[in-house]
Amino acid sequence: MATTFSKEEKAAMKAAIAEKKAAQEGADAAAACDAAIAAMTGTDKELAEAFHELVQENTSLAAKTWYGMPAYAGADGKTVVAFKPGSKFNIRYATLEFQQAAALDDGNVWPVGFALTKLDDADKKRIAAILKAAVDR
Repeated sequence: MATTFSKEEKAAMKAAIAEKKAAQEGADAAAACDAAIAAMTGTDKELAEAFHELVQENTSLAAKTWYGMPAYAGADGKTVVAFKPGSKFNIRYATLEFQQAAALDDGNVWPVGFALTKLDDADKKRIAAILKAAVDR
């Protein structure tokens, strides 16, 4: 049975391959993250910029890209959280997606993804607290 990939899945795979090659060549991962955010428009760009600031202000995570999207990694290089713009997937909201490297474990069930449509001050405080918990080991 042949596997068929969507246009978005093919683009994500190409981005992941390019990121791996760039990392091997010593590319500036933070600059790639900045470029990914700069390429966004509208609400996605506003949310990505605000999230980027929250990560910088509240963690020591390093900016990079993950499948072409802004992401942030721990000292070991493992992605802790990624920002997924809604426009990339033709959905009405962006998402923050925490990966296995995030220390968010809370019993047997805990959230690892959050939908974003806008960020007010209370939302920023909540996300800052989640970020701090994610890197608190």
